[in-house]
Amino acid sequence: MMPLIYADAGESQIIKKIGGNPEVRQHLEDLGFHVGGQVSVVSSLGENLIVKVKESRVAVSEELARKIMV
Repeated sequence: MMPLIYADAGESQIIKKIGGNPEVRQHLEDLGFHVGGQVSVVSSLGENLIVKVKESRVAVSEELARKIMV
């Protein structure tokens, strides 16, 4: 298990755990990140990641990406 920030671009990953306080977890769930769901890193722009989750592309900060364990 590793944080999403370290996942290779283009490889599909399964979300195993979402950390952080309840507000952060709820925010990530609202964006489509759920335990057991698939996510893949499209690209990284500076300290932000563009990820594909549920057929949508979402930008997340490095801080949030470290809370998503794959």
